[in-house]
Amino acid sequence: MEPHRPPVSTAGFWDGLYADGQDGWDLGEPAPALVDWLDAGGRFQAAGSQPSTSSRPFICGGPEMAPALPPAADGQPAPRNAAAGARIAVPGAGRGHDARLLARRGYRVTAFDFAEAAVVEARRLAAAEAVELAVEQRDVFALAHDHAGAFDGVWEYTCFCAIDPDRRDEYARVLHAILRPGGLLLACFFPLRDGTDGPPFPVSRGDIERALAGRFTVLEAGPPPRSVERRRGLEWLVRARKEPSGGPGASDR
Repeated sequence: MEPHRPPVSTAGFWDGLYADGQDGWDLGEPAPALVDWLDAGGRFQAAGSQPSTSSRPFICGGPEMAPALPPAADGQPAPRNAAAGARIAVPGAGRGHDARLLARRGYRVTAFDFAEAAVVEARRLAAAEAVELAVEQRDVFALAHDHAGAFDGVWEYTCFCAIDPDRRDEYARVLHAILRPGGLLLACFFPLRDGTDGPPFPVSRGDIERALAGRFTVLEAGPPPRSVERRRGLEWLVRARKEPSGGPGASDR
């Protein structure tokens, strides 16, 4: 028998959680995994740009998938002009803490969220911090209709675990569709645990592999070197490249 699930595919469900103060997923700051990846020299490349020849971060250093993100060569955060105009999508962005970080690093960022409360607050915070950020109230499953091939990169964090688990393949299809060929998906999947209750709905490495298979080539994967305390040991960081539609093994069906 299928477990009863909350109506997570409706905007009203999420607005209700914000209204009741049940927004424990909000860290109040950017995700450590994203901060560390950027500070270690991680880059989303704009279409037509050449990959940097400088040292780049590795999420894992071998078959055991052990974390091994070294610091940047000069020990400093990546320069803000390193983005070279790359366009980044942040689905399920919430109040936009990660989206604002990416915008401050020079990326052209569009944050998407279902809940009106999240969109209003994300816009307010961006304005208060004088950060240039586009924020759209959208159902992420409809993004391919007018954002097909629009983005050089996607940052995924806690949207995969918030949607109905039966729609994960559909969600991966959307991410593939909104990325340009060769675009980069950087995703920190959470929570890696057993069970069926949610949101956040449990995620397994098998779930991740099935969602990405045929659409993305996984370049690196492993636990991030740093998580907030309550998520330690429950996160899995993946860097993957979009495979062109119709390519070997590719599927957008």
